[in-house]
Amino acid sequence: MVALVRTVAYLGLEARSVEVQCQLAPGLPAFNIVGLPDKAVGESRERVRAALAAMGLALPPKRITINLSPADLPKEGSHYDLAVALALLAAMGVTDAEQLADHVVVGELALDGRIVASPGVLLAAMHAAADDKRLICPASQGAEAAWADGEAVIAAPDLISLLNHLKGTQQLPAPSAGAIEMAAPKADMKQVKGQETAKRALEIAAAGGHNLLMIGPPGAGKSLLASCLPGILPPLTSAEALETSMVQSVAGLLEDGRISRARPFRAPHHSASMAALTGGGLKVKPGEVSLAHLGVLFLDELPEFQRAVLDSLRQPLETREVSVARANAHVTFPANVQLIAAMNPCRCGHLGDPALACSRAPKCAADYQSKVSGPLLDRIDLHVEVDPVSARDLALPPPVEGSAQVAARVARARDVQTARLEGTAARTNADLDGEALDAFAQPDEDGRKLLMQAADAMRLSARGYVRILRVARTIADLAGAPDIGRIHIAEALSYRRQPPRA
Repeated sequence: MVALVRTVAYLGLEARSVEVQCQLAPGLPAFNIVGLPDKAVGESRERVRAALAAMGLALPPKRITINLSPADLPKEGSHYDLAVALALLAAMGVTDAEQLADHVVVGELALDGRIVASPGVLLAAMHAAADDKRLICPASQGAEAAWADGEAVIAAPDLISLLNHLKGTQQLPAPSAGAIEMAAPKADMKQVKGQETAKRALEIAAAGGHNLLMIGPPGAGKSLLASCLPGILPPLTSAEALETSMVQSVAGLLEDGRISRARPFRAPHHSASMAALTGGGLKVKPGEVSLAHLGVLFLDELPEFQRAVLDSLRQPLETREVSVARANAHVTFPANVQLIAAMNPCRCGHLGDPALACSRAPKCAADYQSKVSGPLLDRIDLHVEVDPVSARDLALPPPVEGSAQVAARVARARDVQTARLEGTAARTNADLDGEALDAFAQPDEDGRKLLMQAADAMRLSARGYVRILRVARTIADLAGAPDIGRIHIAEALSYRRQPPRA
C-alpha cells in the first residue's frame, strides 16, 4: 500500500505542490527519504521516529520509503515533518489515507510530538485555498494561516490532538486571523530644524515613491530625515499588507499572525553581504531588499558598503524583483522598494568647511564618492545636499509643520496617482514607463524646451531623462497641477546629481 499526503515546496513567494508518498515493503528494516531532500528534510526521519515513540508507537519492522514527488524539485526546510509522519501513519493504518487527500500539510515535529512553527505557512494557506483544499498547520501559526481561509484551517498543537481531530474524538477550534497593526509612531518632521530643501525632497520622494540620496557632513540630520519618512508615507492597502506579509512569512518573521499596515523600513548595516542584501544563502531566503518590499530600504554610509554589494541593487531597482539563480532552480522575490541613501561628501565628512576639511580636499571627495558606481547613482531620482546645522539653529523653536501636515499632502498626491494609474502596472509615479510615461508625464512646451536645454547641458542619460519626467510629474501632483510646467521641470532638474564641491 502507498499512502499519499500533500504538502508544498517554497520557491520564492511561490508554493508548489509536493506529494509525499509512503510505502511499507517487506525486507530489512530501513527508513529512507528520497526526492532531492536537503539535510533538514533528511533529518526528519529521526524527528518522526521520536514523535511516534512519544505517542507509544514504534516503526514497523519493514522497509519504509518516503518519496517526495516531483523528485527533481529541491526540497528544503523542516515543514515536511508533519506530512511525512501523517503519510507513515496512514500507511500503518493508524489514520485514514483518503481523509487526508483533501488537505495540505505543513509543520515541524518536536521530539515529544508537538507541532512547532515553520516559515511560509501563509504561502501554504494561500496555495491550499486556491486549490480548494484544507490546511493542516501548527497551532502557533493558525492565526497566520487564517488570513487565507480560517474555516479551512486545522491548527493542531501536537500530533495526538491532530489524530483525534481527524478521527472525530476531539474538536480543534478554528483559528482566527491575527490582528491588524497600524503604523507605530515614528520620528516627526517637527524634530528637524532647518533643512528645508532636504525636507522638500523627502516630501517629493514620499509622494511619488522616488529614490533619494542625501549628501552632507556628519551630524547634519540625514539619518533623522530618513527616519521621518515612514511617518509621512500612506499606510499599506489590504492587498499590499498581505503581499508584504507573505515575504515576512517566508523569512519566518511573521509573529502571531499579525499583519501590519505600516510600510516596511529596513536599515541594514554597511557590513551586510550580498546574500543578506539581495537574498540567497545556503537556503534561499529573501534579503533586505525583499523584506523592504513596498516600503523603504535605508542605506546609511552608502560608500562604506562593498562595491559589489551596492551594484547588486542595480537590477532590482529597475525590475522591482530579485532573481536568485541556482544550478537547479531560479528563485524570485519581489523587491519594489524605495531606496533612501545617505553619505558623507568625503571620508572626513567636512568637505565644505575649510577649517575642518582634510588636506586632500577636494580629491578625497572624488575618491570617496567614486566608491558608488555611476549606474547606481543614475537610478536615484533625487540628489540633495544636506547642509550642517549650527547650534543657533538647534536653539530655535521647532517647526510649526510636522509629519501630519506633510503626510496629508502626500496622501492627496498618492490618491491622484492611484486614480490616474488605474488599469496600468504602475503603483506610483516612480513606476511610470512606456506608454504610461508618454500619456501622463509629458511637459508643456515651455517645460519641454527647458528639459531639452538641460539634457544637453547636463548630458543626461536616457534613464536620467525619464526620471526627471517622473519627479516633475510628482511635483505637479503635489501642487495640484494637471499638467507639467516649466517650474516643475526646473525643480526636478535641481535634484539631479551635481559634481563634488571644492
